[in-house]
Amino acid sequence: MSKPKRSKVIYLPLDERPCNYDFPWLLARDTDIELVRPPLEWMGDKKRPGRTRELADWLEREAEDAEGAIVSIDTLLYGGIVPSRLHRLGEHEAAAPLERLRAIRRMNPRIRLYAFHLLMRCPQYSSDDEEPGYYADWGRELFRLGWLKHREQLGLADETELEELQRIRMELPEDIRDDYLERRAVNASANRAALELAADGTLDFLALPQDDAAPYGWTALDQQAVRQRIRELGAEPRTLMYPGADEAGCTLLARLLNERRGKQPLVYARYSSTLGPQITPIYEDRMLGESVKSQLIAAGALLAESASDSDCILLINSPGGRMVESNIQLQPNADYDVQRNVQELAAYGRYAIDRLNKPVAVADVAYGNGGDLQLLRLLSGYRMLPELAGLAGWNTSGNTLGTAIAQLTVYTQFGRTAAHLDFLGLRVAEDYGYCAAIRRKLADGPVKELGMDYFAVDGQRGRAAAMVREAVEKFIVERTGESGLLIEVEDCRLPWSRMFEVGLTVRAELAAEQALETWPEQQRHEEAAEQAAASRQLDAGGHERRLPSVSVPADEALKASRIKLSERSRQIKQFQQIRHAKVQQNGQLQQRTGKGEDGKDRR
Repeated sequence: MSKPKRSKVIYLPLDERPCNYDFPWLLARDTDIELVRPPLEWMGDKKRPGRTRELADWLEREAEDAEGAIVSIDTLLYGGIVPSRLHRLGEHEAAAPLERLRAIRRMNPRIRLYAFHLLMRCPQYSSDDEEPGYYADWGRELFRLGWLKHREQLGLADETELEELQRIRMELPEDIRDDYLERRAVNASANRAALELAADGTLDFLALPQDDAAPYGWTALDQQAVRQRIRELGAEPRTLMYPGADEAGCTLLARLLNERRGKQPLVYARYSSTLGPQITPIYEDRMLGESVKSQLIAAGALLAESASDSDCILLINSPGGRMVESNIQLQPNADYDVQRNVQELAAYGRYAIDRLNKPVAVADVAYGNGGDLQLLRLLSGYRMLPELAGLAGWNTSGNTLGTAIAQLTVYTQFGRTAAHLDFLGLRVAEDYGYCAAIRRKLADGPVKELGMDYFAVDGQRGRAAAMVREAVEKFIVERTGESGLLIEVEDCRLPWSRMFEVGLTVRAELAAEQALETWPEQQRHEEAAEQAAASRQLDAGGHERRLPSVSVPADEALKASRIKLSERSRQIKQFQQIRHAKVQQNGQLQQRTGKGEDGKDRR
């Protein structure tokens, strides 16, 4: 029997990194939509922009027979997120490709057309890794110029700040200042032009994520202008501005899945700290509780007042005070050790799964740029990992929230699929293994000893990537062996030839005993979905009508499935033993010779 045809949705990513190019596609794998992406080689490479003309042609061509489209306007206009900070376009030239979206609406009036357009960031540090060359020397001063100027306008700057502002104005070269501010002005103009597409109905929804936000400065001033224009156009119902960036593709995928089914799920958020909702995460400009609301609305969901009122539950692992980076989480810190209760959060999650029988996802935003290893221990100890409806703990709070909410959305509609388990495994391997436990140790140790730098390693698949893979595999064996989820790394690369992000290909399976425990529940979920689909027909007017469900005895099918599962459990246990032995053997080999199992030098 052939599979039913999947609805086509086209996706123009923000750039070529896995978080943008792969994550939405991975989430959509086992759904009833086919997410169609442009060729990876068209997407550019960090500072090299994507092929904007080919991408725009592709978008318009593929939209002709698509049910939906999710479009990064930064890619459409500039060729990606980093090129949006480097281009030399004028205002008219930058905004011209937006007419492609109007053409798509005219060609396919019924298409669900969603877009996201970032507000240009202003990093607080001096580095040209993702910015113009002069940002290496003057980045901090450009940020402080905007921060202090904004505070001066508001009458908040004290004498010391005014003195610093005057010094920066005298020291900062005018040509550098003008180049930076002129590019910001072009991008802000493009933001306002995109708003008109939402106001006139070309776009069904426009998300305006703020990349690396701050309460004062150039980004905050740009927000004020955009907010004013939204009010003037009356575009509030179709637009939303909030902290985020690399999760936006996942967020709009969730929105599309919800809206095409007429759903608006209620999500109950439970925090690990009393002050959690009131804490402003690093790299963001507002309290966590407000960002949670925005991320839910952008995904087509709403915040529930209580667990009993909700359709699903989002556990939010929040700091108890000032947020810090994940790579220093083992240092004593009362804001984390005293002012929050991670044990209670995990125990509540176990209770919600067992007693409330509701989907539970985890947004781990306790730290910046990586997951909370204490929380991972608790999730493994409670054997919750395989039963979670979503999990994330990477980069910024907004990145994590959007990813976890998107996976939760997919799970509530399609259940525990193979793709769902793979994505759970990926989050464990990347967010907890690489980001929190491995990245900084490798970068400051073996990678540095080999003459490489955090921002420049030996290519996507060189010695650095090989060391990352070995370390991640070891982490998985040591930290998740009793979790009930078996995770295998199939591939590892460093997409931008640096240590910050990683591209992992991961496969995950239920451990044998976990699969046996959850099999009847999964069987019931699949049968209920099949019966619901079978009982849904359209009447003569094209409206859905419900037919009585017919219950079919499944004893024989369940018996056959258990026989297959028993054989699978034997294979999984064998795989566990082999993987553990390989990691141990490779570690001993590397200790003796400095080389890994493939014979390559790891020293």
